[in-house]
Amino acid sequence: MRTSAPGNKRRLAIAGFTLLELMVVMLIVAVATGLLTVAIRDTSQSKVEEEGARLAALLESARTQSRIVGTDVRWEPVREGGFHFLGLPAPALALLPTHWLQADTQAAIVGAPQIRLGPEPLLPAQRVVLKLGEHEVAVGSDGLSPFEVLTPDNTAPAQ
Repeated sequence: MRTSAPGNKRRLAIAGFTLLELMVVMLIVAVATGLLTVAIRDTSQSKVEEEGARLAALLESARTQSRIVGTDVRWEPVREGGFHFLGLPAPALALLPTHWLQADTQAAIVGAPQIRLGPEPLLPAQRVVLKLGEHEVAVGSDGLSPFEVLTPDNTAPAQ
């Protein structure tokens, strides 16, 4: 038999969670989802983007050297899976790479056999499309601005 004594009141069981507990759980789920999204990212897409950024930097470097030396410099891909620069002095050529980071990267210049890099400050608009597996990225310039990775929908430089 139950007896009740003063100060010994039955506590009602509270069902449910507090708002703080719910927010902590939602934070944990959000962080886990973010980490999973980064971990699942397609590696071949990120590799072709890396190749595009590297090519843009190399083209700008050769373009600058062309203006400094005052000679006509061109870039073209080669069938063996690499590329080369034409027209630069031998010491400058020795500093520039001739192969892709990923051996199966393919490059195609849109509308021309070579990219012209100078020495003139104003050049025609030029674009190179890089493919790695089923993924591709475009690198180009409007002729006055630097070479950049282009967005696929409107071929404008990515911000």
